[in-house]
Amino acid sequence: GAGPGAAMAAAPRWRERLFALYFISHIPITALIDLQPLLPAGIAPRALTDLLQQYATAFRDPLMLQPPEWFKAFIYCEAFLQLPFFPIAAYAFLKGGCRWIRTPAIIYSTHVATTLFAILAHILFHDFSKSEHAGPQTLRERLVLLSIYLPYLLIPLLLLFTMLCNPHYKHVEKRKRK
Repeated sequence: GAGPGAAMAAAPRWRERLFALYFISHIPITALIDLQPLLPAGIAPRALTDLLQQYATAFRDPLMLQPPEWFKAFIYCEAFLQLPFFPIAAYAFLKGGCRWIRTPAIIYSTHVATTLFAILAHILFHDFSKSEHAGPQTLRERLVLLSIYLPYLLIPLLLLFTMLCNPHYKHVEKRKRK
C-alpha cells in the first residue's frame, strides 16, 4: 500500500538483487558440478568431470571427489529440495516484493545453514591425512577451502535475517474482508 509506513516497509532491493543472483548462479553450479558425485561414472561429460577434478585439486576438496555418506545425503537434498526451489526463488527476488517467498525462504535458508555448519566443521577439524584425494593440511589450505563454501552459509543467513527482520517481509498483509 501507499500508506505512511510504505516507504519504511519497502522490499530491500539490493538484497533482493543479491538473492536473485545467488539463486540464478546456483542453478548451473548445482546441475553441472555439485550433482556429479551422485551420477554413475562416465555419465557426466568429460569437460565437466575435468572441471570438478581441477577444482578439487586446486582447492584440496576431497568431499566432492569422494563424498562421505553424510555429505552425499546433503547433495541429494540439493538435488531434490534445493534445485527445484532455485528458479522459484530467483523469480520472486527478480520480481521483487513477493511476500509469498518468506516461508519457503526461511525453510531453505535454515536447512542450508544447518548443512553448511557440518561441512565447515569438517573442513576445519577433520584429519584429511588418510584421504585418498588430497585434502587441506595446513590452516591456510583449510581457510582457502572454507572460503569457497562460506558464501553458501553467509547468503542464506542474510536471507533468513531479511525474511525474519525486514518489515516488508515480517508483516504479511492481512487480506481485507469484503
